[in-house]
Amino acid sequence: MSGVLDSYGYRPGRSALDAVAVTQRRCWRKDWVLDLDIKSFFDSVDHDLLLKAVEANTDDVWVVLYIKRWLKAPLEHPDGTLQARDRGTPQGSAVSPVLANLFMHYAFDAWMDREHPGVTFCRYVDDVVVHAVTLRQAERLRSAIAERMAEVGLQLHPVKTKIVYCKDNKRRGSYEHESFTFLGYTFRARSALSKYGVVFPSFLPAVSREALKAMGQRVRGWRVHLKVSSDLADLARWMNPIVRGWMQYYGRFYRTELYPILLRINSYLMRWARSKYRRLHGFKKARAWWDAVCDRYPRGFAHWQWTQGLMPT
Repeated sequence: MSGVLDSYGYRPGRSALDAVAVTQRRCWRKDWVLDLDIKSFFDSVDHDLLLKAVEANTDDVWVVLYIKRWLKAPLEHPDGTLQARDRGTPQGSAVSPVLANLFMHYAFDAWMDREHPGVTFCRYVDDVVVHAVTLRQAERLRSAIAERMAEVGLQLHPVKTKIVYCKDNKRRGSYEHESFTFLGYTFRARSALSKYGVVFPSFLPAVSREALKAMGQRVRGWRVHLKVSSDLADLARWMNPIVRGWMQYYGRFYRTELYPILLRINSYLMRWARSKYRRLHGFKKARAWWDAVCDRYPRGFAHWQWTQGLMPT
């Protein structure tokens, strides 16, 4: 079943980056994307339909009973009042995304196999993009999927659900939407280099503006310049696992878009050094110190293998 092949959430041997890669290849082959946004998905999942999906995958009555009790347990508000629940999965639970993925397999994947065989899509839990050959096909799919979602108690967001034209050097004309964001990556026309050294526009993914903003907020929250009691090794020990994770995920495609946050980290490290060592208050001395440290410990910080530069001042 193609629906199984097009689903990447919580499946062995598949990752979000695999989903981004296959979406990139399909955007090169098909001109249009239907970017789906399911409104308040985790608050709207129908309990009865979800339990049917669970029952279809296990004969253990205790598993079904436990999940049923967990789903229908009343929600306690801060003032102590209880609210009965007949839909939705508890927010923050590790089980919620797994159950949601199971629900969407029957509500969306299997339905697409039956009703729209041959139409490719990529789904990671409730994050879905569908590929279309023509604008007309994309419009028909949007209407059909909206009806299907209503059948299973869900609703497509009327504004955030959009049809996108995958414009590049071979696709002429324009459309209202020419970019979309999927799994933290924004797909749009970007400069690429051919094997002949010619620069041309290609439809490519890169770290999204929202992801960069979240990383920037986290880096500012570190308040590195105030940690003058620490040394570089201390800073690297707790910063490297976080930054390495960003590089491994957001640096897989068009990694130069990740450089601004890496340069900002370097500038914060420089600010830390000038706060810690009085002799480095002058910028020339601070720069000489920075160059010497980078030469001596070229892999001291995870991101130094990509850039040791500083933000321009």
